[in-house]
Amino acid sequence: MIKWPEGYGRRILAEVDSTNAEAARIAPELAGPEWILGLRQTQGRGRRGRAWIDPLGNFAATLVMRPTESPDQVALRSFVTSLALYDAFGTVTGRTDGLSLKWPNDVLLNGGKVAGILLESAGMVGGVVSHIAIGIGVNLAHAPDAAVVEKHATRPVSLLSETGALVQPEEFLEALASAYARWETQFVTYGFEPIRSAWMSRAARIGEVITARTTRDETTGTFETVDSKGNLVLKTAKGRVAIPAADIFF
Repeated sequence: MIKWPEGYGRRILAEVDSTNAEAARIAPELAGPEWILGLRQTQGRGRRGRAWIDPLGNFAATLVMRPTESPDQVALRSFVTSLALYDAFGTVTGRTDGLSLKWPNDVLLNGGKVAGILLESAGMVGGVVSHIAIGIGVNLAHAPDAAVVEKHATRPVSLLSETGALVQPEEFLEALASAYARWETQFVTYGFEPIRSAWMSRAARIGEVITARTTRDETTGTFETVDSKGNLVLKTAKGRVAIPAADIFF
């Protein structure tokens, strides 16, 4: 039986507009980190304001917390969360083969996207971020039709379709919360380097040619590494390029 991590709150909602929106509403009253699970999410969203399709049986949750680090360090928790998701999948299925991590915020299963992360921060108070909301969506039972995703984007898959494992959202939350607490302790105690190293050992497409696309331009090159700031580093015809944020296409 998985033990719920000490010091983390938990609230499970039958329906919510968005768990990240709920996180923003409750953040001022919180004394510690809190997990919010929405069994039905009516207005879910992904990166760049994209809609996140969330049918019943899938997982939509947010961890809201008050960080103490500088904003650039706070943003590195997307890597902490990716590692926690990787471990949670291993816990609920008993296997990690076929899993990999796609920079910056996705988890892949057999090459398809099974989970995504949306990290949002509030305003600054005394030089630090007042709170962050780490939104997590997982295709436990259902995956969106490939026709509704962006052209050339990674195909969506579900945990059920790829492994045959039917996992309930509450069960997945317990595995994820436990895994996150372990990686968070690593991050707070030892900094980003051990997180970066662990993430790299699970990364998708290392040494392969990929394309990083922003709203303004795109860069194609060989995926070399992720640097100490969390930037994607590509080797291109013009030299090494560090990219702080982009959508990645294989």
